[in-house]
Amino acid sequence: MLNLTIVVPCYNEQEVLPSTAKQLREKLIALQKQDLIASTSKVVFVDDGSRDSTWDIIDNFFKNDPACFGGIKLAKNRGHQNALLCGLLTMKDLSDAIVSIDADLQDDINAIDEMIRKHLTGNEIVFGVRSERTTDSLFKRMTAQGYYKFLKLLGVDIVYDHADFRLMGKKALDALDGYTEVNLFLRGMMPLLGFRTSTVTYKREARTAGESKYPLSKMIKLAFEGITSF
Repeated sequence: MLNLTIVVPCYNEQEVLPSTAKQLREKLIALQKQDLIASTSKVVFVDDGSRDSTWDIIDNFFKNDPACFGGIKLAKNRGHQNALLCGLLTMKDLSDAIVSIDADLQDDINAIDEMIRKHLTGNEIVFGVRSERTTDSLFKRMTAQGYYKFLKLLGVDIVYDHADFRLMGKKALDALDGYTEVNLFLRGMMPLLGFRTSTVTYKREARTAGESKYPLSKMIKLAFEGITSF
């Protein structure tokens, strides 16, 4: 069976982490009961230099249930994409596949079941794609649509309405490890790896606690890196 790791980048997420850990632990148990993943599968949180109690909470998860939870602590804040990459590359040799998901769990963890099934049928990367943007403001919907269209015009092969909720198999992870990008835009790099891919659609929920870690300034910075990197 598949040895799965769920990698969760975190920055100042003390409000959501208890609920997130509970839900992901229950999801792993459910997947094990379906014989989709091995009992050695786990959740690994990556603390991106948080200033609150995020790391202490992650540390307690590990102390209370080391078979289910692990943690990686960055020396300082390096940004979401670097934290995510760190988790992927740290765990790639210990996993058959890795699912990446944000700590707020606005992405539907129930989509992971179908991701695994599609991976087992030969898809090395499975993208989680939003079915709608009803939880976004009008401004965010319009700018996102315009941004994707602009990247397409530049020749960037990007999956529309996909962020960083995805499953990557071991071959894709090994290929990603060969890149030496500095200004990371992982959602643009995935199609370049050249493997067979598929998508799973889901409804994105509103954040239940805490604040978004992608305010306008960070979204603009990520968008700029996407344009200049590709």
